[in-house]
Amino acid sequence: MDKNYLVLDLETQKMFSDVGRNNLHKLKVSVVVVYDYKTAKYETYEESELSRLEERIRSADLTIGFNIRRFDMPVLAPYFFTSIENLPLLDLMEEIEKVRGHRIGLHSVAQATLGSTKTGHGIDAVTLFAQGRMDELKAYCLNDVKITKEVYEYGCEHNRIFFISNRDWKKYEVPINWKDCANVPKEPSFPTSLF
Repeated sequence: MDKNYLVLDLETQKMFSDVGRNNLHKLKVSVVVVYDYKTAKYETYEESELSRLEERIRSADLTIGFNIRRFDMPVLAPYFFTSIENLPLLDLMEEIEKVRGHRIGLHSVAQATLGSTKTGHGIDAVTLFAQGRMDELKAYCLNDVKITKEVYEYGCEHNRIFFISNRDWKKYEVPINWKDCANVPKEPSFPTSLF
């Protein structure tokens, strides 16, 4: 595979109500899931494994995510020696916001573009972590990575994605031109287990 790309999502140990909205760095990582186009595999990283993740992200040509610039990377920043500002990122939410003028959630995009939905909410992930239900937490995060990856690939193939507005519940098209879409491979199949 030519592309040395990653698709990333993470879950946190705490909520904004615990640390405040301006303290993303204090949310602490519970789990990170990455789809690696180079190996065509999903990988999970718990908090104790984040130095290994940093090495992989540093070597990637591009890391793709949904709200990755304003959320995931600031949460990861305290764990990394590398400055997050120097990492090549493609934030799908940010790209959609440039076109539409407002933020749109992954659930809305997945529902309208792929006909699929997220399996829960961030608060569910914090609860799963607090209860030590790591397998369920990893599965939840993996589903978000899978959806993000599929939205990215759909956008690359069709130069558009869709979302359902929470104002009038209608489906809207968003024309996109995401960089570096050429030759993005199709995933052979979705894994049934990470463990």
